[in-house]
Amino acid sequence: MNMSVSSIVSKDGKREIYVLFTEGSCSAEGRLSDYKMISNKGFTKEEMDILEAYMRRETERILQMAKNINVMDAFLNG
Repeated sequence: MNMSVSSIVSKDGKREIYVLFTEGSCSAEGRLSDYKMISNKGFTKEEMDILEAYMRRETERILQMAKNINVMDAFLNG
């Protein structure tokens, strides 16, 4: 399973971090602020529950990853 983390973004006055999980042809995106999966292509309900639980358990790690993203570097070297 691969995980990608967005930088911290502002949406509707709130700070959000989006987390993308991929495995083979399956993908799902979650929102860290409320630990909810907001899109799913191919994962089962049980797998989605596991991904939500992972985001809750690893909040600090995901937050640190998002803080360390340099948007310009990612754009220029991406």
